[in-house]
Amino acid sequence: MERERVVGVMSALWSVGAGLLLLLLWVRHRGLEAVLVHHRWVFVCFFLLPLSILFDIYYQLRAWAVWRLHSAPRQHAQRVRHIQEQVREWKKEGSRRYMCTGRPGWLTVSLRVGKYKKTHKNIMINLMDVLEVDSERQVVRVEPLVSMGQLTAYLNPMGWTIPVVPELDDLTVGGLIMGTGIESSSHIYGLFQHTCVAYELVLADGSLVRCSPTENSDLFYAVPWSCGTLGFLVAAEIKMVPAKKYVKIHYEPVRGLQKICEKFTEESKKKENNFVEGLMYSLDEAVIMTGVLTDEAEQSKINRIGNYYKPWFFKHVEKYLKADRTGVEYIPSRHYYHRHTRSIFWELQDIIPFGNNPVFRYLFGWMVPPKISLLKLTQGEAIRKLYEQHHVVQDMLVPIKSLEKSIQTFHVDLNVYPLWLCPFILPNNPGMVHPKGNEAELYVDIGAYGEPKSKQFEARASMRQMEKFVRSVHGFQMLYADCYMTREEFWDMFDGSLYHKLREEMNCKDAFPEVYDKICKAARH
Repeated sequence: MERERVVGVMSALWSVGAGLLLLLLWVRHRGLEAVLVHHRWVFVCFFLLPLSILFDIYYQLRAWAVWRLHSAPRQHAQRVRHIQEQVREWKKEGSRRYMCTGRPGWLTVSLRVGKYKKTHKNIMINLMDVLEVDSERQVVRVEPLVSMGQLTAYLNPMGWTIPVVPELDDLTVGGLIMGTGIESSSHIYGLFQHTCVAYELVLADGSLVRCSPTENSDLFYAVPWSCGTLGFLVAAEIKMVPAKKYVKIHYEPVRGLQKICEKFTEESKKKENNFVEGLMYSLDEAVIMTGVLTDEAEQSKINRIGNYYKPWFFKHVEKYLKADRTGVEYIPSRHYYHRHTRSIFWELQDIIPFGNNPVFRYLFGWMVPPKISLLKLTQGEAIRKLYEQHHVVQDMLVPIKSLEKSIQTFHVDLNVYPLWLCPFILPNNPGMVHPKGNEAELYVDIGAYGEPKSKQFEARASMRQMEKFVRSVHGFQMLYADCYMTREEFWDMFDGSLYHKLREEMNCKDAFPEVYDKICKAARH
């Protein structure tokens, strides 16, 4: 029996080895670049998915060890002092070049390649832990590299969550503050920055400063959207809300653009909806989803959509549209918060075309998704150029009163579906992003991710046309994406008054590039 088992194992190893050898010979025959461009799924499935699993295991073990040893709070002060020492060393060297975080550009979720990392002084910031949960104040204090997946896994067992949990597990607190973040609860709570109550930063002179709405308030309101050009974020305090077991979600297919916009606006204004989201599958077809947090559920209607073998969420939602019927389900809360993670919204269908096939899901779905950072690291110049010219990943934030006109513009200039619709309330706070009037206003994030089908699409010209439209309705472009605006156009879209005032007062001009120079293509090329 033992001999037969050994023979069986050896036979399996020989089969795997032979398969890998044949794969390598095929790759050599076709050429590595040709395989990466035209058969990217081969590289992703055989290399990036296993590597992504190892990444996840490492970070989960690290987070568990930190939690067991309670080492994060003790080490935080020491790590911050190290950052301060690096900044002071930069000053001693004569402040000859700008500073930036030492985190490699490929580790960020943004698809943009940060070339400035090679020319700027890299300040190493190893801050990736949850520091404190204050149940009395209902606040969690975290370091900037804490991810959304890590934070919800930490808080949910304690009965807490945060009000706005932006999609995708790997999004970090620092990125969501210095850039921005949104979720289907944002019609109540606003953007991710609006759920934060304090920030701690190391400034250009090496000092450590805490800011909040009542303490260094100008800095508190200027930090969001500044992309790390006012200082280094070392900690943030975020509001918490009680967690519940399920989200009771109602699916409603709607046809006709005007009816879609009316229904979406109507549901977005209802405070009794804890969550509101829309997926548009064509110019006149959509599913509007509303959700309510609950601890009770009908057992027959529970859908654990986050399980690896389940259909991708956007494909599951589409079934209601095709069947032309409404529906109600109960989704476990954490599954709901990360419902688009497995398919990276719908981007993964372009990388692994058969990824939603039941056979693939059951056999390999537990390995999905590949890390976005690893996709970036291995994409190569050919794929990067291909994506830049024939692929869009954009989020435009527009007043909800302009929703119908905005969708029509997206259709003409891009013609990318599905479109993601996510409402949010934008308070009239100081800073780079606020409504045109003196009161809070309801906005909507229109997310376009995929290959444009518009015949006249040309990356630079089409996106400049989109940016012009968004400026005309007093909207905003998320800064993680490719931005083609001139400096004048950029500061027409964003309010730079407070930002420029603080850069002058805090001597940032020699320490950090202006946000435009850091993110806009016109400045980087």
